[in-house]
Amino acid sequence: MPMIDVYSAAGTFSDRHTLAKDLAAAVMRWEQVPSISLFLNNTAAFIHDLPADSLSNAAGDSNYVRVQVLTPVGVLDRDKQLGVVKELTEIVAAAAGDPTLTERTWVLITESPEGGWGINGHANSSADILQAARAELTAIAAQKAEAQKAEAK
Repeated sequence: MPMIDVYSAAGTFSDRHTLAKDLAAAVMRWEQVPSISLFLNNTAAFIHDLPADSLSNAAGDSNYVRVQVLTPVGVLDRDKQLGVVKELTEIVAAAAGDPTLTERTWVLITESPEGGWGINGHANSSADILQAARAELTAIAAQKAEAQKAEAK
């Protein structure tokens, strides 16, 4: 259930909502979590427009994008980290309509500490999140079984 923050100069992206949705969906795919409400409703991206004069690299350029991905600890192994960075960079460049932006997009992956993922006022551990996912998947399976029984009658 990652949280994604994108920081860029104002005007870099014309459709920030679609960018946010695409980034969130991409990270969910890389995390390989099921498309259930627990993950769909708690995976989000935030697009932050900054005045162009509020960001700069050491050379003085302000045409960079920083993408910060916060994930629960241990969910992205090295292959997934490489995949997330590549895909998010491509999504950002496409959303900006600037293929050269791949050269100026920084993606930072940060892990929250165990027990540091708060939802609904509770600091969840990995075990808590896993338990909630299993409970939702069990409920979905039970609903499907009931629907199949009703159809068979």
